[in-house]
Amino acid sequence: MPDIRDYIRAGRAEVKATLIIRGGNLVNVASDEIYPADIAIYHDRIVALGDVKVYEGKDTEIIDATGYHLCPGMIDGHLHVECSKMSITSFAKAVVPLGTTSIVSGLDQILVSAGVAGAREFLDEAAQGPLKVFWGAPCKTPYTLPVSNVGHYFGPEDHLATHNWPECVGIWETVREFIQEMDDKVLKALEIAEKSRLPVLGCSPMARGQKLNSYLQSGVRADHESYTADEMLEKLRNGMHVVIRESSISHFLTENLRIVTEMGIKATRRISFCTDDVVASDILKRGHLDNMVRMAIAMGIQPLTAIQMATINGAEALRIDHKVGLIAPGRSADILFVKDIADFRVDRVVAKGRLVAEKGRMTAKLAAPQRSDTLMRTFKVDPVKPEELVVRGKGSGEKAKVLAMAVTPDQIFVRKRRDVTLKAKDGIILADPALDVQYVTVVERYGRTRNRPVAFVAGFGLETGALATSTAPDDNNIVCVGTNPEDMAVAINHIIAHNGGQAVVKDGKVTAFLPLPIGGIVSDLEPAEMAEREDALDDAARALGCKLPWPFMYMFVLQITAIPDYAITDLGAIDCIDLKVVDPVLAPF
Repeated sequence: MPDIRDYIRAGRAEVKATLIIRGGNLVNVASDEIYPADIAIYHDRIVALGDVKVYEGKDTEIIDATGYHLCPGMIDGHLHVECSKMSITSFAKAVVPLGTTSIVSGLDQILVSAGVAGAREFLDEAAQGPLKVFWGAPCKTPYTLPVSNVGHYFGPEDHLATHNWPECVGIWETVREFIQEMDDKVLKALEIAEKSRLPVLGCSPMARGQKLNSYLQSGVRADHESYTADEMLEKLRNGMHVVIRESSISHFLTENLRIVTEMGIKATRRISFCTDDVVASDILKRGHLDNMVRMAIAMGIQPLTAIQMATINGAEALRIDHKVGLIAPGRSADILFVKDIADFRVDRVVAKGRLVAEKGRMTAKLAAPQRSDTLMRTFKVDPVKPEELVVRGKGSGEKAKVLAMAVTPDQIFVRKRRDVTLKAKDGIILADPALDVQYVTVVERYGRTRNRPVAFVAGFGLETGALATSTAPDDNNIVCVGTNPEDMAVAINHIIAHNGGQAVVKDGKVTAFLPLPIGGIVSDLEPAEMAEREDALDDAARALGCKLPWPFMYMFVLQITAIPDYAITDLGAIDCIDLKVVDPVLAPF
């Protein structure tokens, strides 16, 4: 690759451009203009705009952009890329043709599964492909309170060792509860970040008033968690860059953009976009950031403003606008060809200075790298037995009152308390499909303990069988929901035997399975095949009676303790308000 001297010479046209894009209308998100301009590119970097004839040499490739608007490549400002269940290579195949050329991710899921070395392999993989991965060093892992058991605990020593990585752009996912509880490791990480001059990126759902004021003392610059427009407006007025989330499972764009369409906010440059958690089937149906741009335009946002929200606004929030987010000299040559910006359908994509996609498909060949044992051998757990997956009562009666975590199809992260009376037999409390109450367990898989607590969940609708997954933020221990211990054991053991995946079991037989062998959480499957497998899993879950819109995503977020009211980790059922383990058995009868 060229060095800085080569780029400087290219900027003076002493070295000729490798690519010129000619005849298009430049969407200049910096100056808020659209005008005719050609673009000269040297390898992976833009060197000139406007009249670029002097930059053309005998070997310069020419691309005709007549009739097209030329937009910057889009930036996903906050993404748990591993939650897509696709590897970096597979994810690039899904989103780059749609115009996403950069993502900001903590790689926190592979960190807890395969440590710093695993995250480094993911970043090296990204460097070989068209998708840029800017890395936010997680404030700590895991994010759970109380702290659950994982493969790697990312802490202050890791911050000291990684802040000099070229991909590192900030401190990722600074969960409000860590600031509220004055977590020593997180506060130490923020002190290191200040010395490293890295911005702090937040996670503060429902933070208002004094809670928000206290949280902002930590130096948080941007936040992607606002449940209402009022909440987002308060954060914006208090100086934050606000990032609107529209994920596969959490839909906040329409609500949050009300601050512009209804509340009259004109300072839109501090509003940007992210998807947080997306899966292949949703990307292939709705799109990615391109979908968010179209949604914003449909709400009445001006097309250029919506494009800014997907490009330069996020780059400025993350302080990476000297690298990406706009079409300008010195920036990465990530350029989208769009016929009608009011409709915003990406026709061609130039990424890192190469034409890599056309008509929604990759034209450049991408091959996944060889995987190391660090990524492929992350399970250190013995098979489970059905008798381990039960809840024992507090007496010898035939009934027991229990606490069930109740999910709702309306909002995936809402888990309210539901007290229910269940039958008991021989001291064991029985799940009851008729009451829509199932068992739920988390099996610690990293060999630190033999933890496999069992509690109760409601709302999954399972009439029989079991669902299990080893991709489950924030811990990626194995989560299983089922009506009986026998099917649950089969599902869990199938995942262990295959070094990761998602499984559906009925009557002791696996009826659907998605292998996820990389860290136990992702796969190199092609996006279309991943989508087919996801649909097959959901169909198999619905055959068991599940009526939730995203059965596996509802299950795999059960370990997240940062959002009230209840969760479950390998420590047991968690009260997310008081941040403590609770006994799901309330009283015997």
